[in-house]
Amino acid sequence: MSNFSAADHAHMAQALRLAERGLYTTTPNPRVGCVLVNEDAVVGEGWHARAGEPHAEVYALRAAGLLARGATAYVTLEPCSHHGRTPPCATALIDAGVARVVAAMRDPNPQVAGAGISLLTLAGIQVEVGLLEALARELNPGFVARMTRGRPWLRLKTASSLDGGTALGNGVSKWITGPHARADVQAWRARACAILTGVGTVLADDPRMNVRDIDTPRQPLKIVVDSHLRTPPTAQILHGRSLIVCALDDAVRRAALEAAGAEVLCIPGPNGRVGLSALIGVLAQRGLNEIHVEAGATLNGALLDAGLVDEWIAYLAPVVLGDTARGVFSLPPLTDMAGRPAFSLHDSRQVGCDLRLSLRPVTG
Repeated sequence: MSNFSAADHAHMAQALRLAERGLYTTTPNPRVGCVLVNEDAVVGEGWHARAGEPHAEVYALRAAGLLARGATAYVTLEPCSHHGRTPPCATALIDAGVARVVAAMRDPNPQVAGAGISLLTLAGIQVEVGLLEALARELNPGFVARMTRGRPWLRLKTASSLDGGTALGNGVSKWITGPHARADVQAWRARACAILTGVGTVLADDPRMNVRDIDTPRQPLKIVVDSHLRTPPTAQILHGRSLIVCALDDAVRRAALEAAGAEVLCIPGPNGRVGLSALIGVLAQRGLNEIHVEAGATLNGALLDAGLVDEWIAYLAPVVLGDTARGVFSLPPLTDMAGRPAFSLHDSRQVGCDLRLSLRPVTG
């Protein structure tokens, strides 16, 4: 491991801040930032904004001009080495005469996977990898997951009382959490490639499931798991890009939903339900990195039981709803404690009057 200096850390931290500016827009590409430093002075900065546009390194090189020669490039992801929609960034860095490249992490994309580093090294450029790698990975969990395991990062959001109630027994659920927590949810929606819910939520609440009050040029795809195509063609969730996933096709209902602008996809699974693992695989093939789930106990439980939940964002309101309230997860009965799903606490913070927990499954 290289001995990175305090200046190295500071410049990479700035590159990560730049990368975060593309949080809502880069899909299906990763969020990447770059800082060029020559003789202790920042001479160029850049970040990737959206697919098809120049990468972070290109913007930084443009800003630096001739000052890029002999400079150090701090980049949050290994520079690409292949021709995609844009030319390879490794070649651009070489042509500009950069002397050193510090990358936070290797690119998990099999098309790159060290090839960018090899190109730079062969050109005589000093390359060091691993500075603030954990933060770089946190910025792109979906891209890393899709490239390394062939499925997106699935983030499940719930809002409940302290005793685990998500709604009263009669179905009333507005509002358990306060306005600050509800506003916070919009940021999670905005960074996602798709918002996933179940037909039960659509029928009960007729939600829009869109991003509100955040400046973003892109609305996520809205996906409804609807085994028997019960989604009404008038449902608000169909406004904008929408995908209805069923297990049992029905030509008449399909036609009505398609006429309303939805795409209908049939992915049958066990017990007449949608094959959730197969669905997640299809979403990966379509280039979706992060999936945000806002659903009821049935779909939440099915996703958890299938081992598809990567992160659980749990908002806890300081209220009690009692034992007749509806729960967070519908799961098969447990016969012993060893079989209970377990999570580790990744982050916790107060949001307004509520508590937000970020939890990740304990594996192994």
